[in-house]
Amino acid sequence: MSKTKRLVLLALLVAMAATLHVVEGWLPVPMPVPGAKLGLANIISLIALVIFGWHEAIYVAVTRVLIGSLFGGALFGPSFIMSMGGALISIIVMTRIQKNYGRVFSLVGVSVFGAVAHNVAQVTLAAIIVYSPGLLWYVPYLLLFAVPTGLFTGLAVNYVFAKAPATYGFKIRNNDWQNK
Repeated sequence: MSKTKRLVLLALLVAMAATLHVVEGWLPVPMPVPGAKLGLANIISLIALVIFGWHEAIYVAVTRVLIGSLFGGALFGPSFIMSMGGALISIIVMTRIQKNYGRVFSLVGVSVFGAVAHNVAQVTLAAIIVYSPGLLWYVPYLLLFAVPTGLFTGLAVNYVFAKAPATYGFKIRNNDWQNK
């Protein structure tokens, strides 16, 4: 992939992720647990991880949170810190799971681990920000929603790659994921 094509694709991924980040903030949460979200922007981070690797996935996630928080009116506030922490931990965990257990877990499984890590990181950061370890009781409830949202994210990325390679010539970095 040429440098120009790579840069354009990264810019498009950042734009899509930031847009999904902002739009998801506007959506009413249909979940009975406050703070639970679908994690639509994480679809784009996972796509970046698969196409480019962890460096670019972190770039997409960090830039997405910065732009999304700027447009959402929460730049450098508590929700920004929680969103950034969740995004970074999620990418790190998904990268480690893929590298160490890529033959065991499909892209959907990696996504579920990322969703779980994202929720645990966000609640932990919230407990630190408000000096209340009692918030950690909330983790099991969020984990109940991390599994289905992680499944949704992973299935969405699988769908993208089922359609995109033939049409746009994308190459998946790890061919093990392509076969699962």
